[in-house]
Amino acid sequence: MNLADLLKKSLDSSLVDLIHRVADESSSLGFPLYLVGGSVRDLMLGRPIVDLDLTLEGDAIKLARALVKKYGGDLTTHEKFHTATWVFNSPVSSLQSLDFASTRRETYSHPGALPTVTKSTLDDDLRRRDFTINAMAIRVDSERFGELHDPLGGQKDLENKLIRVLHPNSFMDDPTRIFRAVRYAARYGFKIDSETLKLVNAESLKVLSGLSGERLRNEFDLIFAEKNYPTMFARLADLNVLSALEAPNFDASFVSLIDKLPEPSLSVEIDRVTLGYILWLADSSPRKIQSLSARLAFTAELTETLISASKLKSMLTELKNAKPSAWTLAIENMPLDSIYGVYLMTNEKPLFDFLSTWRHVKPITTGDDLKARGLKPGPKFGEILRRLRAAWLDGEVRSLNEESELLRNIL
Repeated sequence: MNLADLLKKSLDSSLVDLIHRVADESSSLGFPLYLVGGSVRDLMLGRPIVDLDLTLEGDAIKLARALVKKYGGDLTTHEKFHTATWVFNSPVSSLQSLDFASTRRETYSHPGALPTVTKSTLDDDLRRRDFTINAMAIRVDSERFGELHDPLGGQKDLENKLIRVLHPNSFMDDPTRIFRAVRYAARYGFKIDSETLKLVNAESLKVLSGLSGERLRNEFDLIFAEKNYPTMFARLADLNVLSALEAPNFDASFVSLIDKLPEPSLSVEIDRVTLGYILWLADSSPRKIQSLSARLAFTAELTETLISASKLKSMLTELKNAKPSAWTLAIENMPLDSIYGVYLMTNEKPLFDFLSTWRHVKPITTGDDLKARGLKPGPKFGEILRRLRAAWLDGEVRSLNEESELLRNIL
């Protein structure tokens, strides 16, 4: 099967030209060049191609160096993995850089280990991949441009909307593939092959639970970036992945909130992934969050955000009928993204009022004004300024004259 016409039709002309330039250089070095993996899958599904995944039977670093010498740009190499990145002087369509990899074989010293990489053939390279739908390649050099290589039946599985691993030890070698199977199934509306599902078992889940926190957290980050993330969480629960990691299910009542990022006028910086974690874990106890933080290698900032959100949710009952000054005093030292996330989950108006208005309220009187009145700097300064601020927040004063009158009474 030849996909030359589909390639030219689907890709921006500047990207097609880039592929031809790379292919010409690769051919001159005697290295067959292929578009592989997710690029081929998305091309055949008629979806936008975000990255060009290029693999060659030859020396990827040598090819990248030749391209930099001929066209300019910067080069990053990874000798251990036989990969290189060519960073362009100026963008080509939506791309800032291009990655190259030598076709390779991967072996695993033990279940869940990172692979040991050695150069090999295209067939070996395709057989080391996760699923059949990602194990196809399109030749893009010479007169064979557009020629499809599909030794493992990826095209048929695409047509049948099926996610299927390449061998029985796939999830033992790399249990993060369980997450990927779930993501692809939900993203594309595919089914996971029944034999593949049987491999998500106690043995592979044990290996999964032993992975580093960074690898596991990255998988959840990727899920929160997906449009259909609620389906993915539900499937992870069904497959006992969440329980293997001692993580809670995702509350279905919060799933629609992840895209409700704050308006710029609110001046609250929070991204979709962080909001996703708040929606997922704010109902957990601080102790549980600390445990998950250690397990999933959360950053200190994310941990603080999640624990603050948990504490804030538990405080809402006692703050229910409190004055604005009491709300402000209770929450003003919490991360703003925690407050925003809990506001979305509870629709507590005082939380929005704090974010939009109350946190910006300050008395007109300053410390310098108090010194001018003969007061010596000290703890009393803070008490007076807090009292004045509370009066503004609670509507006790509404003008400079009223604040001045209150100050005279305090003094």
